[in-house]
Amino acid sequence: MKYLDEYKDPKLAAQLSRQIYKITTKPWVIMEVCGGQTHAIVKFGIDTLLPDKIELVHGPGCPVCVTPLEMIDRALAIAARHDVIFCSFGDMLRVPGTGGDLLSVKAQGGDVRIVYSPLDALKIAQDNPKKEIVFFAVGFETTAPANAMAVYQARERGLHNFSLLVSHVLVPPAMEAILSSKNNRVQGFLAAGHVCTVMGYREYSPIAAKYKVPIVVTGFEPLDILQGIAMCVEQLEEGQYDVENQYARSVRAEGNVYAQDLITKVFCVTPRKWRGIGEIPQSGFSLTPQYRDYDAELKFNLGDIKTQESRDCLSGLILQGVKKPHECPAFAVTCTPEHPLGATMVSSEGACSAYYRYKR
Repeated sequence: MKYLDEYKDPKLAAQLSRQIYKITTKPWVIMEVCGGQTHAIVKFGIDTLLPDKIELVHGPGCPVCVTPLEMIDRALAIAARHDVIFCSFGDMLRVPGTGGDLLSVKAQGGDVRIVYSPLDALKIAQDNPKKEIVFFAVGFETTAPANAMAVYQARERGLHNFSLLVSHVLVPPAMEAILSSKNNRVQGFLAAGHVCTVMGYREYSPIAAKYKVPIVVTGFEPLDILQGIAMCVEQLEEGQYDVENQYARSVRAEGNVYAQDLITKVFCVTPRKWRGIGEIPQSGFSLTPQYRDYDAELKFNLGDIKTQESRDCLSGLILQGVKKPHECPAFAVTCTPEHPLGATMVSSEGACSAYYRYKR
């Protein structure tokens, strides 16, 4: 139990809380980027251990939540085809599109399968040569290496009935988009530790310097988050704007260079639309020309799907840290996990989901 409990020690949490109280003299707004951190903050009441002067706001760190509505509708269109086996992680199946979700497609006879790795989908492609196998490649830089490996292996094995519906997004451009917004309130960041495990954190230094914000790479357990907040507040109080690494047990400055090499071989950087936010330049991955034969959007000719998001859903403002979930009039009224208006209510990392489950 040691490795499950040592980062949840209540005595150490109280000690870190006292440290944060001691060093805080001014009001500060800090954004945790990752949805996993958001759920930990709300579940364990970390925000209640902080001085009133410190406000935590929730960022666009839930890849399910920021997947644009057009991409969900493309997934629904592909999954409904009789010649397709559509594979996805389970947290995408209840994300609402314009005309339903992947679970409703499955209920209507579509072959929609939950997998735990894109390599599982590759095995399905080997076993079903007469079917087109499509994997919904959603995620930040964290999931990109496994998705790149699946495409790389498909090409090496000569499998032409496998493709990716790619909706990869990148963290640093999203942080810059928030900081450059006229509505920005963020003064410091807790960066997502798992993203930095893959990509490192050197690319955050220009952002910290340009916008004069401290960035602390932070883990996901209660003590990780409290320590990350303490490090961020200490910088803010001292007028420093550096990148620090709280998550040193998992993250190195250079990241995983082997994973990065594989990513750059299979993917290239591209503009990407974010649900509720809009298009952010150079904020996503798409397949390189060498691997375009494995691009499901091109294979099924679905690039012309355009949609309009619900005006009642404030998830875009929530993902930018401008609003909190309970400030949305639809929250827990017309928007619930059973009848969601947006992905933030049904994703396991969504802020609205966290507030609905732990803060009502």
